[in-house]
This record gives sequence, C-alpha cells and structure tokens, in this order.
Amino acid sequence: MPTVHMLDYVAGNIRSLVNGIERVGYTVEWIKQPEDVAHAEVHTPIPTDIVCKLILPGVGHFGHCLSQLSSGGYLGPIRAHIEAGKPFMGICVGLQALFEGSEENPTVPGLGIVPGRLKRFDDADKSVPHIGWNSANTTGHGRGSGQSVYGLQPSSKYYYVHSYAVPYREGIFERDGWEIATARYGGEEFVGAIAKGNVLATQFHPEKSGMAGLRVLKAFLEGEMVGPLRNSKDSREAEEGLTRRIIACLDVRTNDQGDLVVTKGDQYDVREKSGTDGAGEVRNLGKPVDMAKKYYEQGADEVTFLNITSFRNCPLADTPMLEILRRTSETVFVPLTIGGGIRDTVDTDGSKVPALDVATMYFKSGADKVSIGSDAVTAAEDYYAAGQKLSGNSAIETISQAYGNQAVVVSVDPKRVYVTGPDATSHRTVRTKFAGPNGEEYCWYQCTVKGGREVRDMDVCQLVIAVAALGAGEVLLNCIDKDGTNSGFDHELINQVKEAVKIPVIASSGAGIPDHFADVFEKTNTDAALGAGMFHRGEYTVKEVKDCLIEKGLLIRQFEKDL
Repeated sequence: MPTVHMLDYVAGNIRSLVNGIERVGYTVEWIKQPEDVAHAEVHTPIPTDIVCKLILPGVGHFGHCLSQLSSGGYLGPIRAHIEAGKPFMGICVGLQALFEGSEENPTVPGLGIVPGRLKRFDDADKSVPHIGWNSANTTGHGRGSGQSVYGLQPSSKYYYVHSYAVPYREGIFERDGWEIATARYGGEEFVGAIAKGNVLATQFHPEKSGMAGLRVLKAFLEGEMVGPLRNSKDSREAEEGLTRRIIACLDVRTNDQGDLVVTKGDQYDVREKSGTDGAGEVRNLGKPVDMAKKYYEQGADEVTFLNITSFRNCPLADTPMLEILRRTSETVFVPLTIGGGIRDTVDTDGSKVPALDVATMYFKSGADKVSIGSDAVTAAEDYYAAGQKLSGNSAIETISQAYGNQAVVVSVDPKRVYVTGPDATSHRTVRTKFAGPNGEEYCWYQCTVKGGREVRDMDVCQLVIAVAALGAGEVLLNCIDKDGTNSGFDHELINQVKEAVKIPVIASSGAGIPDHFADVFEKTNTDAALGAGMFHRGEYTVKEVKDCLIEKGLLIRQFEKDL
C-alpha cells in the first residue's frame, strides 16, 4: 500500500487517524526527527520523485503544540515542505498552526503560512468548547456550487472539538487563492477547512467524522482537490449549524464468569433481581466492541465506555479496556470516551502512575476523551478548601493542560434531596414540579461518589463550577433518581446545571423512548443526550431516535454508509 508520513509527537488520539488512513488504503510511516521531513518519499512502485504526503495532527493547546514542534526543530522543515509544493494536511491544531497566532497563547507564533489569528468563541449565547457535528460548506466560497473541494460536501456533517477558531471574513482568504469551507456556531462563521495547491487543513477531525471525514482523507491522499458534489436527498442535511448529538453509552464490567460485558443498572444496581437475597447475576447485554459498532452504524454521534470494574490485579498496560478501545477504533469512526480509573494510581509492580499517564494510555489506544467521576468531587472539595485556587495537580488540570479541556469530561452523579424551601439549606435549590414524599416543593441535588454509594456536602452547581474552573471541557450529567426508570430526563436538573456553567452538558439517565430525546432538546439547552438501556435491550435504535428528532424539526447528522 502507498505510504503517508505523519509527525510523531504528543497529539492525542493518533490511533484513530492511523486507522482512518489505513481504511482508505494507505499505511503510515512516522516522522521521528526533523531531517525525516525532507527525506521522506512515497514508498510505492511509482517513481520516487513523487514526494511524500505529510500530515500534521494535533489536539489541545495551540501554544503547547507549537512549542513542542518548535523545540523539536520541526517548524522549519514543515515550512520548507509546504513551500516546496509537497502535499501537506493539517488537522485541528494542525490547521491552527498555519496561521499567525492565537488568542489562546498570544506570545506563541504560528507558521504564518496563512494570514490571520484565532479567536475564542463568544460564550455569551452558547457553550464553549464547540463540540459536535457541524458543516464544512464550500458553496459560495470560491468554487462553484457544482464542485467539491477535497471531498467536502455541504450535505455532510463533520466532528469539531475546539474553543478557538479563525473568523471567516468574506473575500479575504479567497483573494490570496485559498479555497474556504465554513461552519457556523451561533452567530459566528468560522473557517472549517482551507485549501490551496498542495495544502489542505481542517479544523474538524476527519478521522472522527464517519465516512464523510474518511472521504476527505481519501481525496487528500489521492490528490483529488476538485470533484463533483453529491446530491442531497434531504434539504435539511445541508442546513448549517451544530446538530443535536445522540450518544450511546456502554457500562462495561466483568460478569461472574470473568467475561467483559455491557450491562445496565437500575439506580446503579447492575444485578438481576433474583434469588433469596435479590442479588442475581450481572446483567449481560452484549459484547462491548460489537455493540459499539452496531450503534455507530445506527448513527450514534459518539460512543462512551464507562468501565465499572476495578482491575486491581492487572498491570495498567494490560487493562482489558485498552484492548476494547483499540478494537473499537478500527471500525468506529466517531468520538470515543472512556471513563473509570482515570486517576493517580499504583501499578502492580509498585510503581506510581500519575493520572496523566493513565489518560495517555487510553488516548494512544483510541480514546478521544476521558471521563473522571468520583475523583472530580475530591478535586472540587480541594479547590474550595484552597479558596478557589488551582493546585495544578489534579487529574483534571494535568490532563487538560496536556491535551486541552475538550479531552476531559466530568461524570456527575447527583441525587435529589427534598427540602421545605430555599431557607432550609445552604445549597442551590429548584422549585420542583414533582413534590417530595412529604409534599416538599423544593429540592437540591447532592453530589455522590463511588457509584452513588456515598454522598458529599456539595451541590451539583458547586461541583460543575469547580470542575469547569479546573479545566474540564464537558459535563456528563447523570441523575441517580432517574437511572433505569425509562421516565425521561430530569429537565429541572439539566436547566440548573446549564445556568451554572458555560461548558457543554450531556443529559443522561432516564431515557426510555425516542420522544424523551426530543423533549430534552426542546425543553432544556442541553448540548447532547445519552441513551443506554433502551438501546441495549433492543427496544429502540439510535436511528429511530434521530428519525423522531427530524420529525420534530431538529437538526441531526445522518449516518453515511458509503465511502
């Protein structure tokens, strides 16, 4: 197979990009030192004067990535590669690196190949980071309406995850010969992709954008800058803006026979109600890798694995969840999140392993985000005890500093505590439509740890405010009272949390029918909604949920089967 070259530096989930490249018929050769950039060639039977295709991936902080490239001596060879007319593709921070600089790190210069600077999204009317599926629309920007640039289609959606973007200014880039694809987030239009001659760069992640993204990779690798547009079967698909995200969640643990299975609890109890003590076997709803692939093919926008088994006697490098991620990322080309065990730990040989190193193992195995649960509550307690000052030592801080806050999800497990009124507690209350056991009209949401088994004197708003300050980029908002009830999401909880923080929120717990997803998007400002049991039991598919959302007039991403 022909070869594409990729820079070998810390850039998050590279495994999925390698899998995507291999899926379209290429192999990856790593650039391990600056001199390799100039010497690399395509290893095929074709003449060797056809030079290498170079890909610069990247996630996280602009300054962190650019500083790494600079200290490694790569910036000069990359610039020379581009100026020599050799094929170059930048992804995410790889796109940002082409510009002059970024508000994220004003003192760190970019390559300056393209004039302009990145600005942070305005969070006055929307969540930041911008996470999810959006357009990359070239129509009206340079090319005629009948042509596609590097496989980009206005009817397709692509996966973005970033807080900083290049604002689009009509005609500015085009007058220098750049082809531009834009996306719109709230009232802001920004550069989703940019191309000219030998250069293609995308703000979105093609390797996490399903078949739509793999088509872009394939077009770049085959040098097909211009091609025909596909006909859209549904005019709504071409509508610009962020889609409603549907996430499939798989709770993974060992059953009593020692096999890893997907399970689901009722208020966090995963055992069947049988036997004299009511504690039957662990519910076995399927195999993790197979089920993840099934949900991907049904149109899931993300897949989340929550590891609820502790592998205390297993070396970290051999943790079974790493293999699940590796195998899943070979066939599932949407974002993968892993939760469970992302903390400072001690390996079986007695060596101490910081949370950042644990997270790195998961990123290298195919994860795009890590989810932190009980340890986030401890970090929040420490944050308030220190007078709301950052220590720099928590798992949230160390991971977000290395990989960006979009790589850190905090999973929150609150439960209702009913009170007679706001004066009955120091915590933030809501006036509820669902009265308590003694007719109470108010409640607050108490944080729990260890799978809901222990409570803390902290309300959910205090927790999410703290973790956002520590560097979390997203909240996975569970609800113990709703878990396994199939009665719909807790809108009161979701609205309270959305009012407290600007980072995206994923609604979880309680979904039983497709209409519950439509309700949560219509009655709250949630950024995404998660389902589990209703999918695992085969009662409804992800596609049926999305069909319901379309009927309600909500914008979603359609699954694309063909490359």
